[in-house]
Parts: sequence; C-alpha cells; structure tokens
Amino acid sequence: MHLKGRVVHIVIMGCGRVGSTLAHILEDRGNTVSVIDQDPEAFRRLRPSFKGDRVTGMGFDRNVLARAGIERADGFAAVSSGDNSNIIAARVARETFGVQQVAARIYDPRRAEVYERLGIPTVATVRWSADQILRKLLPESTEPLWRDATGKIVLSQASVCPDWIGEPVKLVEQSAATKIVFIDRLGEAIVPQPGTVLQQGDVVHVIAKEAELDRICGALAKRDGSGH
Repeated sequence: MHLKGRVVHIVIMGCGRVGSTLAHILEDRGNTVSVIDQDPEAFRRLRPSFKGDRVTGMGFDRNVLARAGIERADGFAAVSSGDNSNIIAARVARETFGVQQVAARIYDPRRAEVYERLGIPTVATVRWSADQILRKLLPESTEPLWRDATGKIVLSQASVCPDWIGEPVKLVEQSAATKIVFIDRLGEAIVPQPGTVLQQGDVVHVIAKEAELDRICGALAKRDGSGH
C-alpha cells in the first residue's frame, strides 16, 4: 500500500492479536507503522524485527497520538478491547488531526449504526465472527459472507436452480428482483456483463437487504413457467 509513490504511515491503537497482526502486515508491505497501547507488556506480541514505533499511553490522548506520528498519518486503526476507547480515538484522529482513513473495531453491533453516522467505519467483531462460524457449521445456509456495520446489508452466496443454466444473468436478476454482483466460476471471480450466461457449476453472489435474502434465495432456487 503506497500513495502516489510515497510510503504510507499508519497508526494502530491496540497491540492485541488484531493490532499486532495488522502492524506486521502493513510493515511487510513497505509502510511505516506506530503502535499504541497503554500496557507496555502488550508490545511483546510484536516480532523482534518490528521496526515501527511502540508508544505507551492512551490512544485517544492527543500527546500520545502526536508521539505516534498522527500528524503525518495516512490511516488510523482503533482495535483495542474497548468500544468506547476505540470510537473516541477514531474521532480524535479524524476530527482533530484530519486523518481521512480511520476504522474502529467494536464488540457491540448495536452501536455500529450510531458510529457510522459519525463517519467512522466500524468492524462489528462479534457479529462478523458469528457469521463466519455459522457459514462453516451450516454451509448450505444463507449466512452472509459480508455484512455492513448496521447489519442491514449483506453479501451472500446463493444456490441457483439448474433450470437457469444457459440463461442470461440479466434474466435471472429480473426474475429474482436482485443484483448478482459476481459469479465464482471454477475458482475465478467474474463480474457479470450484459451478455454473461450462467454455466454449470457457477456460484452466484448477491448483495441485498438482509430482510430480502430469504425471498431472493428462494426465487433463485426455483424457476417457474414465467421464466421460460
């Protein structure tokens, strides 16, 4: 990740498993990274070869953020174990220091919509993890691959009736009143074009309001006389 040929600087608040993993990935991609944590013992999760700054303190303290290089940061990630700390720190980074790319991890998905309205992208950890586990336990279910922070919009894999094979994707979309955003065809992701037709083995993915998902999957799983 580079911006117009220059090195990107990212500040991460929280040196738990997520924070340390992010730090290593970003550094491996040639970026500079500063990690903030109020517990100096947390920095043990960073590998010995980590070249970034380790800053001890509260991630929403302006002086601490300044020591981490927030004034030159291109991005800020708040991934500590506290929802309130994460959102406050993200807001300080955005509103006080003008960092445009910010993200905050939260555990309570009920707060996600409020945070999104504040302009802070969030990752609702508990709900995301639950969705992923359900997809592995119930592979035939319609548990989403992705869910927006409010929990209302989802990306989901959907089974398609064999009778649709050979038909244009546009016709399938019209019948199910949905949008097929991409098709997994033999392990390759394909964005449908106007002339794309469904082939044997295609796995379709739709994005929709979660309240509409059962209806859409039901419509794709059958084809009545009106489709012929």
